[in-house]
Amino acid sequence: MRHALDEARKGLGLTSPNPAVGAILVRSERILARGYHRQAGVDHAEVDCLRKISGRVSPDAILYVTMEPCSTRGRTAPCVDYIIKRGVRRLVIGAVDPNPKHQGRAIEVLRQAGVEVSIGVLESDCTELNEAFNKWIVTGAPFVIAKCGMSLDGRLTAPPTDSRWITSAQSRRDAQELRATVDAIIVGAETIRRDNPRLTVRTRSVSKQPWRVILTRFGRLPRAAKIFCDSDASRPLIYRGQRLRTVLGELGRREITSALIEGGGKVLSEALDQRLIDRVQIYIGSKFTGGNVLAFGGKGANSTSESVRLRSPHYQRLGNDLRVTGSLKSPEGMAAK
Repeated sequence: MRHALDEARKGLGLTSPNPAVGAILVRSERILARGYHRQAGVDHAEVDCLRKISGRVSPDAILYVTMEPCSTRGRTAPCVDYIIKRGVRRLVIGAVDPNPKHQGRAIEVLRQAGVEVSIGVLESDCTELNEAFNKWIVTGAPFVIAKCGMSLDGRLTAPPTDSRWITSAQSRRDAQELRATVDAIIVGAETIRRDNPRLTVRTRSVSKQPWRVILTRFGRLPRAAKIFCDSDASRPLIYRGQRLRTVLGELGRREITSALIEGGGKVLSEALDQRLIDRVQIYIGSKFTGGNVLAFGGKGANSTSESVRLRSPHYQRLGNDLRVTGSLKSPEGMAAK
């Protein structure tokens, strides 16, 4: 299953609105074939794997797949039909399909066809791999990551006469890799006016750039901004005078399963106050700037016991910077607003 997970990771950032899935066919502890889902509309992992061998599958071979195979026709035919047709007799599944409409259905169909099915192998790893898809398919809302580079005093900006960058080039390259895994990047209008960012992935080739979502109160955006003038000028989405929660619902309906909030301070603060953030990725530069924009300057908590906390935080040094990642955990007994 770990080999299947390695295959699945090859599709991260490429398969939306489908999950990233990997498959391995094994016989006598030898891998016969590997497969993964490359993008929506092409072969799923199980089919990609099984097409690489000819004839019927040996009855003592085992097919490992990170997520329960699909059992209904969508952009492709049901994978369960192909698995049965190719003669697979043993199947090991990492995580059950989280879609309430399909959950467990493939397992039942396969068992009725005489396939021996085992589930739950490395389940937590297989589930975590598709945290964005899992949330979107159940709630209809995208998985939200809040990312920013801030100073030791919690500022997003430096004084006007200082360098634009608070964090190092190494941190910025790392953040580009995060961009490559999401469907959309969200910023406020002030970020466009102040920084004029491209909001694109530039460290490696991608099949498509993320949607660039701009939140504005009055719609006054500079027409010469890079997002309107580059080769991806067809991909900005402008939302005027709408709350972030409403915008996220609209993005979900567009089959956008993951969104990266990159700023500015007002958007990050609203996201935190409204408990809309699923995970954070914060880069802390090794300097105090005294800038005028706080990273999270919202309403805050009434007491320490009511503070939002990180679940299983992870800390990594990048040059002189510190990267902090983790899922957000609301105080016990407090639901999202």
